[in-house]
Amino acid sequence: QGHLAESGGGLVQPGDSLRLSCTSVGITFSSYTMGWYRQVPGKEREFVAGIRVSGTSTAYADSVRDRFTITRDNTKSSVYLQMDDVKPEDTGVYYCAAGIGLGAATIRQVGFWGQGTQVTVSS
Repeated sequence: QGHLAESGGGLVQPGDSLRLSCTSVGITFSSYTMGWYRQVPGKEREFVAGIRVSGTSTAYADSVRDRFTITRDNTKSSVYLQMDDVKPEDTGVYYCAAGIGLGAATIRQVGFWGQGTQVTVSS
């Protein structure tokens, strides 16, 4: 059974940068659209960013566009989220997702979820 494993979360101050990583095991990584979602207590999980198989097409939530960058390395079965100029509202548990189909602000059919990594932005 394949799985996804996130790393790189932590406590940072507003304006700082942080890089999240997600590595897949047992999944045909190069066949999947990859993405990042986040969730805070009491709210639904929301789409943050997605990237197609080729890595040439991406999508972002309006709240993170121009601050976050998603990339992937198919040779390492990994996807990354570079978070710059973070804000307190970026706080949450960040989940890696593997699926099929990338919409404007969603992965249409998520097949795998990671366990999540906590990001806290606070001064």
